[in-house]
Amino acid sequence: MTKKLKFLSLALVFIAFTLLAACGNDEGNKSGSEDGKIKIIAAHNQTDQENPYQAGLLKFKEVAEAESNGSIEVEVHAGTIGTEESELVEKLKLGAADVVLVSPGFMSSTGIKEVDLFALPYLFESYDHWETVVDGEVGQKMADMINEGSNNDFKLLGYWSAGVRHFYGNKPLESMDDLKGLTIRTQTSGVVADYWKQAGAVPTDVAWGELYQALQQDVVASAENAYPYFVQQNHHTTKNGKYITETGHDYTTRFLLVNGKKFDSFTKEQQEVLLAAAEASVEAEREAVYKQEEEYKQKALDEGAEVNEIDRAPFIELAKPLQDQAAKDMGAEDLLKQIRETE
Repeated sequence: MTKKLKFLSLALVFIAFTLLAACGNDEGNKSGSEDGKIKIIAAHNQTDQENPYQAGLLKFKEVAEAESNGSIEVEVHAGTIGTEESELVEKLKLGAADVVLVSPGFMSSTGIKEVDLFALPYLFESYDHWETVVDGEVGQKMADMINEGSNNDFKLLGYWSAGVRHFYGNKPLESMDDLKGLTIRTQTSGVVADYWKQAGAVPTDVAWGELYQALQQDVVASAENAYPYFVQQNHHTTKNGKYITETGHDYTTRFLLVNGKKFDSFTKEQQEVLLAAAEASVEAEREAVYKQEEEYKQKALDEGAEVNEIDRAPFIELAKPLQDQAAKDMGAEDLLKQIRETE
């Protein structure tokens, strides 16, 4: 499932920005430590060491440490300082973490409402479409919104993927009618929740780390996620996770963020190294996702899960007016139009 990555040179944009900032700010010449060495705490919320997030942050560590000749140390945490993205966002803001991976939904809670545009169901038609958008002009505009809207608490270093999300539950979906009254673990507010409500399901809040037990004990009858994530957590082995319907409702976007104020305190050379490490991590993480999509689908089948396809047309039609209204509420109508017109 190899894809040719089309990278927008976000690094060049950020380098230009930070060089200008450094020229007018003495803080830009500080290293962040007395001996010139810095330590970066990089974290994601997944606990499985085979997860694509881990592959991405390990590449970030490898490049940062190699390119800095050891003057930058990166400590990678796989769910050890927070298994909830809200925890990681808070730690990043407070300086307890320096680089984190978060979804649009949790970023929108910080007041940057436009980022939730990337969470709209059926916004993207394929990985190629997704890559063209996030690595192009729309992705750059979103980066600017995050950098400016957070008062420099966050800077966007790159766009990662969390795969293509599908439905899995206690029965296969043959049509949208099968969702009526069905509890589903998903976001319980915002555009994602609105979509599942209109489809007939009942969005239910369950922490990711507690979802295996919730599926096993009938707390929820279904959930939705991408193969590498829910199969690694063995959700497909539970009675309420056995039936997978390939709804393909979300080519997911994840934001690789750095604490903006700390980033600006580094030297120009350190900033450049971190930006190079971020670009390498984007490539490594995406490659891991694309490879694992097929691997973990096969693993699920081998372990007794059942997979079926469904006519997505009614699901896509349901999503369009919700996309329109959400974009209007966000003030992001032009961005939505640009995404739809991108090939």
